[in-house]
Amino acid sequence: MTRKTVFLTGATGNMGWAGFQELYKRKDRFDIRILARDSKKNRNMLKGYLSDPSVTVIWGDLTRYEDVLAGVTGSDYVLHVGGMVSPAADYYPQKTLKVNVSAAENVVKAVLAQPNADDMRVVYIGSVAQYGDRNPPRHWGGVDEPQTPAKYDMYALSKIRSEEIFANAGLKRWVSLRQSGILYPGILKVVNPTAFHVPVGGVLEWATIEDSGRLLAQVCEDWVPDEFWNQAYNISSGEQYRMTNYEFETRLLNGLGLPGPEKVFEPQWFALKNFHGMWYTDADRLEEFLHFRANTPIDEYFATMKSKLPWFYSLAFLAPAWAVKMFMKPYAFEKGMGTQWWVENDQEKFLAYYGSREAYDAIKSWDDVRPAPLEKNLETARAKGDTHPVESTK
Repeated sequence: MTRKTVFLTGATGNMGWAGFQELYKRKDRFDIRILARDSKKNRNMLKGYLSDPSVTVIWGDLTRYEDVLAGVTGSDYVLHVGGMVSPAADYYPQKTLKVNVSAAENVVKAVLAQPNADDMRVVYIGSVAQYGDRNPPRHWGGVDEPQTPAKYDMYALSKIRSEEIFANAGLKRWVSLRQSGILYPGILKVVNPTAFHVPVGGVLEWATIEDSGRLLAQVCEDWVPDEFWNQAYNISSGEQYRMTNYEFETRLLNGLGLPGPEKVFEPQWFALKNFHGMWYTDADRLEEFLHFRANTPIDEYFATMKSKLPWFYSLAFLAPAWAVKMFMKPYAFEKGMGTQWWVENDQEKFLAYYGSREAYDAIKSWDDVRPAPLEKNLETARAKGDTHPVESTK
């Protein structure tokens, strides 16, 4: 069997690292090239691989064409995972748009410059953010949904424009895999104001970090059929990973031994709209092609995430609810990013995320924002007329 060369961007990020680890397990068949920024953090992450002949690290930047070209040249597969993501994307929206779009342009330009461009397989990682604001009753959809990014979401706009660059470049074999929210152990300890930009009544169909990494390795296998290419897919770990955002917050807190959202957050802290997320009518299509899901029961997966945290997180249950709320409150009021800062200081964002002053003032308790039960089985939801009328026909 002929060895293949895979060029991977974003290998020091969450999904990229998981993909690198899966590819490394198959280093008997793959040579792996990585483009990574030259930083102390990245040097430490990759130091154990620098002497391995199956791994080549190109220290550089996605926004420099020469660096991208060095990785693309001679490769059989290009996995473009890298770019700016949240929370950095929320703090630096214009930079995010510039970096992500220029990176896509550089990758496509480098591929088209190759004498074997028609033989190369090019994978772009898109995002569920491309679909824009989605809340019940508009909580189902597929890849054919209109791409209308939420207001102020430059990250989503950057992903839409980047995907268009790949789709319209004339590449012989390309694919866009639109990533959902990724579950990984570190998510249990991520704290920033963007957590309150997410309506608790919204939904998301999550993907585990392990499934996401396995996906990147599977797409490089020879058995992937030609009909897989030249279209977009939604990534998820399946039906059991469909959660309302309220359910997710509850699982997140319970995973740390803390009480539910009602005890540690105020309901007014969470936005009411203007955020992405949906349950998919078509996510199983990607599984049918690439067979990447481990199908780990969701409760078991959350328990595993907790077990991988540093030991002192196991003591979180000792913190009284009032202390946790006091710790979280400054994030809701953070200047420029906090939802409660917008209430008095940024009327445009306040209206974008809450709709109106009346809607905000109507939030008196958790009963006013807690979502009603939603049918998570697609076929049952269709029978009840509970899905959004615009569904994928692929």
